[in-house]
Order: sequence, then structure tokens, then C-alpha cells
Amino acid sequence: MEVSTTEPGVQFYSGNLLDGVATAYGRHAGLCLETQHFPDSPNREHFPSTVLRPGEEFASTTVYRFP
Repeated sequence: MEVSTTEPGVQFYSGNLLDGVATAYGRHAGLCLETQHFPDSPNREHFPSTVLRPGEEFASTTVYRFP
């Protein structure tokens, strides 16, 4: 799988806490790749800004490709 994005970071979530009780899926049954800014961006001056001022627009593109 290839992931292309205009975002500076990617968060990875795993299914480690799935227990098969509340969902049909058990532990390690899935993963999620979520493109976004870095989680601590508002607190780190050297990270890309997440500030959106009134009148500004936000646009982001992410493409997941399965060659």
C-alpha cells in the first residue's frame, strides 16, 4: 500500500484493545492510518502550524493506493 498526503504526519492506530466482545473483531484485527498534523503541533513552535484564522479555508488530500 502507498499513502500520499498533503499532511505532514500520519497516526497509526492498531486493534490492540479490541476484545471481540463489543465488536465482531478481536485483538490485532485491524489498523488505521490517519493523515494529519502532528498531535502536539499547537505546543511546538518548530512543528507545522494548525491555526486556521477566520476566513481561511483548510483543504487536505490523502490517497491510499494498492498497486
